[in-house]
Amino acid sequence: MSTPLVFIDGDQGTTGLQIHQRLRGRDDLHLLTLPADQRKDPQRRAEAINACDIALLCLPDEAAREAVASIRNPAVRVIDASSAHRTHPHWTYGFAQMDPQQAQRIASAKRVSNPGCYPTGAIGLLRPLLQAGLLPKDYPISINAISGYSGGGRAAVEAHEGPDAAHTAPFQIYGLGLAHKHVPEIQQHSGLNQRPLFVPAYGAFRQGIVLTIPLQLRLLAPGVDGTRIQTCLEQHYAGSETVQVMSLQQAQALTGLDPRVLNDTDAMRLMVFEGEGQVLLAAVFDNLGKGAAGAAVENLNLMLAAMG
Repeated sequence: MSTPLVFIDGDQGTTGLQIHQRLRGRDDLHLLTLPADQRKDPQRRAEAINACDIALLCLPDEAAREAVASIRNPAVRVIDASSAHRTHPHWTYGFAQMDPQQAQRIASAKRVSNPGCYPTGAIGLLRPLLQAGLLPKDYPISINAISGYSGGGRAAVEAHEGPDAAHTAPFQIYGLGLAHKHVPEIQQHSGLNQRPLFVPAYGAFRQGIVLTIPLQLRLLAPGVDGTRIQTCLEQHYAGSETVQVMSLQQAQALTGLDPRVLNDTDAMRLMVFEGEGQVLLAAVFDNLGKGAAGAAVENLNLMLAAMG
């Protein structure tokens, strides 16, 4: 078989640049990007996407939909890093560890939607518990998360690193309309039948995420406690190379959570904290690693392996 041709459409954004850096120099694929004067040329982009084996879309949602609509070659496979297709019924969700069969589904899929950064942590914590029946599907879930400013794309990076950085707020909660675009994705792929309350924030650090979900044990079935929740997560992610479940003893010894502790890795660390009648679920990971570029390359590697 010839070496697969991988086309990155939108390689100048934060995710696209990271993916490009990760793939550059690999000898198991040919990498195609467009020069600056052709990146916004619809005809040239359509030619490139129809000529490749796998396209990685690192584009705004509407541009990603346009790119997919331009595909005429039925052999082209797509990994979309935008949020355009994350709840689409005909696209495979690109979170390989969310289900024992998900990696194989990704490997054989024609259309893969890369997860959002925040949803990776929320779904990683919630889905195993909902599947096991430890959380009712109508539990009133609240999710609080803070991300490095790179999660806001090039504009946020410029605001924090550009000439006016001194005037940028060091911490900012957003999504106050309670209609963040990640909410339907979290609800669908977690298995909730009610919308979760999601409160995101940016901090004055470049990358990294801490995401937490508080639970009231009185609202759960009798006998469900931190130990059972911990065991469920450990069993679900046993053998995973990227998702780590910290032991209860290790979590108990922590006095704080640093969102940057796994930066520049593709790992995600899950933790369970238990207090008086309450449990706090937590996830820490790099929003540009497991939360974006790392997940895209992981999905690409699964698809390439299936091609032989």
